[in-house]
Amino acid sequence: MQKLPIGIQTFKGLREDGYLYVDKTEVIYNLVQEAKVYFLSRPRRFGKSLLCSTLKAYFEGNKELFKGLAIEKLETEWTAYPVLYFDFNGEKYNSAEYLEKMLDRHISQWEEIYGCVNPNETISGRFYNIVIRAHEQMGKRVVVIVDEYDKPLLETFDNDTVIEQSRTLFKGFFGNLKKLDEHLKFVFFTGVTKFSKVSIFSDLNQLFDISLDMRYETICGISKDELLRDFTEHITAMAEHNKISYDECVALLKKYYDGYHFSENMTDMFNPFSILNALASKTFKFFWFATGTPTFLVKRLNAIENEIDFKELSKGVSVTIGEITDYRPDNPNIIPLLYQSGYLTIRDFDALSQIYVLTYPNKVCASW
Repeated sequence: MQKLPIGIQTFKGLREDGYLYVDKTEVIYNLVQEAKVYFLSRPRRFGKSLLCSTLKAYFEGNKELFKGLAIEKLETEWTAYPVLYFDFNGEKYNSAEYLEKMLDRHISQWEEIYGCVNPNETISGRFYNIVIRAHEQMGKRVVVIVDEYDKPLLETFDNDTVIEQSRTLFKGFFGNLKKLDEHLKFVFFTGVTKFSKVSIFSDLNQLFDISLDMRYETICGISKDELLRDFTEHITAMAEHNKISYDECVALLKKYYDGYHFSENMTDMFNPFSILNALASKTFKFFWFATGTPTFLVKRLNAIENEIDFKELSKGVSVTIGEITDYRPDNPNIIPLLYQSGYLTIRDFDALSQIYVLTYPNKVCASW
């Protein structure tokens, strides 16, 4: 059996070290052909970082890493572009100064590569200069990938001073992207939520939010077809360990970890973090529940614990399309945030009224 990629978030490491990879490259190829500036919202631990890493490897022209995958037959050029990759995971952002230091580390690294050091320039100005210089040096337009952009904002959402400082910093920094359009090949942002007051969403009017787009609903996570295709041996081993049949094992995996819907098409998606850990340990535990709950959600829930009956959510709650896409974390209505965080999912959609019905996706979320 191929090794399960638990904790592996880099496509290069996953492929070079022989870990199992659920092939998402056909939908990635279609994504790249469709538009230029994207935003994708998904819950924590749902594969966003691996997706970003895969995009990075693709735009760097690392053809050998994609051998045997769907994109190998689709892509004919494998052009190497300059890639500026921001990863906001794994850091603590308790002040705007820390966020600026993190951005400075990235900028300093790229300034050495492209030779455009200017210590008297602002950090946003330095970023602007790097994009232009990278384009000029390599003769190819620049790719910008930003993973979990909202982590610094969500960690400090209850501190008005810090969050306003961070928003201002982001506005000047990523606001450059609109002015740099002629120098950019592709821009991709991921996050749990979309801050309406951050410049990347107010200034980039060409930004394509694919969070609820049925064409890309399977780009993160594991569908049932993918589970049965790629994990047959692991499911068999888990079934034998628990002294149940193969079909019974699949049914239990579905009961615990399936049911996430990311468009009105409502294709069932399994939580990848939970599936990998369940198959590795051969046990049915609440893996994602223990690690996927973001701090900002805990704080919001504690603040309104007596204002909402969570047991009633199992019956379904109706929201408009405007409400489900209201990404303000300070929204007094907690329901959109529960959806974005992965605790609720789409159960039904009425196209005429544009009303979604949300409920718990599986046993894990229904038990919290």
